[in-house]
Parts: sequence; structure tokens; C-alpha cells
Amino acid sequence: MNQSTSTNLAEIYRFLAQSMRYPSPDWMQADYFSALNAFLVELGWDGEAQTIRQAISEGADWLEPLQVEHTRLFVNAVPCVVAPPYGSVYLSADGMLYGPSAEKAKAFYREQGFDLAGEADIPDHLTFELEFLALLAEEGKDQEEELFLQNHFRPWFPHFQARVLQKGRHPFYGVLVNLIDFFTREEM
Repeated sequence: MNQSTSTNLAEIYRFLAQSMRYPSPDWMQADYFSALNAFLVELGWDGEAQTIRQAISEGADWLEPLQVEHTRLFVNAVPCVVAPPYGSVYLSADGMLYGPSAEKAKAFYREQGFDLAGEADIPDHLTFELEFLALLAEEGKDQEEELFLQNHFRPWFPHFQARVLQKGRHPFYGVLVNLIDFFTREEM
């Protein structure tokens, strides 16, 4: 992979990581949606772009429904979180948070010279894994990127994606998990 492709992929991973963070007016503004729309159209995902444009423009308050859906899917819901964004939840037999897979992800980060900023950060959170992939792509570490995808990301992400697609109520997150899937597939 050439340097330009690696840089572009790093930017894509970062954009996707940001997109999966809690929707805040600090970053989720018109320019964000303009970039998302352009990105979807460039991929030929015109239907998805139209769906997002419609969902965001259907009323003056588009942010609150995204915040409610983010919280319901990824943070807390009754009786349980719908789609926890942590690999260990899907990879441990008991659905335990911060299980062995989280420790393995953290060890892989350290092997590559990276670490999490906060001690309380859970290493196999979707946004951290996407940020880590961005760092690997940025440094042109294609083999390490593929190894991380194969051993740490792909084993759990399809389970997470299926939950979001099945249980999601707002189209935004369905489009995002499909984008993440597209850019983390083996054939990429």
C-alpha cells in the first residue's frame, strides 16, 4: 500500500472512530454531516446518504434523537445495553467486560509502541480500536494492521454490527457500522 492510501485509510478510521463517539454539538455540526454525505456519495452509497440527510433534517432537533439512540445502544438501556462497543463482551463466554481479549488488545498496542491515555480506558472499545488502526495505517504498518484486524477486531465486530442493525432505531448507526464493516473487511 502506498503512503497516500495509508494516509487516506488513517483518516477514514479516525472519521469512523469520531462518528461512534457520543454525539456532541462540539463536533457534530453541519461540516461533519457534509463530510459524511460526501463520503457516502463517493462510495456510491447514495441511498444511505439520502437516509442520513432525511433523518437529520426531519425537525429542528436532530441532535437529541442521536444522543438518545447512542445512549440506548452503547451506554445503558433497560434491561441491558443493546450493543456494547467492547470486543471482550462478544469474545468471552460470560460476556464479561474487560476480559482476556481486552488484555490481548492492550498488549498488541504496547507491542506497537502505543498505550491508552487513561488508566480507566477499556482497550477493546470500538473507538480505541479504530484509532489504533488509524495509527498503524499512518505509520504504514500494513502487516500489523491486518494482524490486528484478523486477531482482535474481526472476531467480534460482526456480532456487534448485527446487534446494531437488528436493534437500532435510528438509521445513523446502521449506516456507520456498515461503513466500518466495509473498511475493515479482509479484502480491504
